[in-house]
Amino acid sequence: MKILTIAATALLLSASMASAQTPAEQGQPATDTPVLAGATPAPDCGNLYELNGKAFCVSALLTGVGALAETYISDFESKGWLVAAGDNNRVVFVKRRTSGGCDGLQMQAFYDTATATTPTTLGYLGFATIPGDLCAARPAPTAPAGPPAQ
Repeated sequence: MKILTIAATALLLSASMASAQTPAEQGQPATDTPVLAGATPAPDCGNLYELNGKAFCVSALLTGVGALAETYISDFESKGWLVAAGDNNRVVFVKRRTSGGCDGLQMQAFYDTATATTPTTLGYLGFATIPGDLCAARPAPTAPAGPPAQ
């Protein structure tokens, strides 16, 4: 089952793919991502959302970005990546490392919402790594301190 269905009216990309990460934790552009049929390399990521240099991007007509995203999902799955999470415009992939742990990758769909959409409007897919080991054990959250029990 695919969890990503990107319509031509994909949601506006939040400030950046790494907006919740500090610069030291920021991933890198996933430059080993292939340029599949129907995609055109977009090295500057359309100069949108400050993704230039933070993601590897491809473009396609906005009306075809959803189908292109599905093609990328299938391609990544054929290479052992598993879809771990996602929403209307983002998919997170996880892949086990042979040495233990997991690598992470994210694919983000976006377009320029400041311009009118026409038959020639471009949509984009951005790909970036997720730093660290996504399968590493996370410490259990601590309960907030409350009043002492009586």
